[in-house]
Amino acid sequence: MLLAKVVGSVWGGKEAFSLGVRKLLQVRPVKYVHGDEPYDIEADKADAELSDSVMVVVDQLGAGIGEYVLVGHGSRIRDLTVGETVPTKEVVLAIVDSCHVDPGYFPEGKGV
Repeated sequence: MLLAKVVGSVWGGKEAFSLGVRKLLQVRPVKYVHGDEPYDIEADKADAELSDSVMVVVDQLGAGIGEYVLVGHGSRIRDLTVGETVPTKEVVLAIVDSCHVDPGYFPEGKGV
């Protein structure tokens, strides 16, 4: 699982029937290690440092641009949350209001 910020929506002229009413979102993962001090990430405060990479995830919770989300990956997570017919393995599991990040928790060099 990873914490990410919603940075956009994905739209298409056609979509897989199995997506149903679910949205596709563009998200950028949060960089967990960018200093030595613990810090808080809150939905209504300054942005956390984000990775340069962008992912596309399936959302059935209604997350919007600018919100932080918890993203799960894998066929088990997909099967249990949105169903095995959905054609992706990245799924929004929660909309995050706030979290506390302690860089000391991550072994050196193992942060995102």
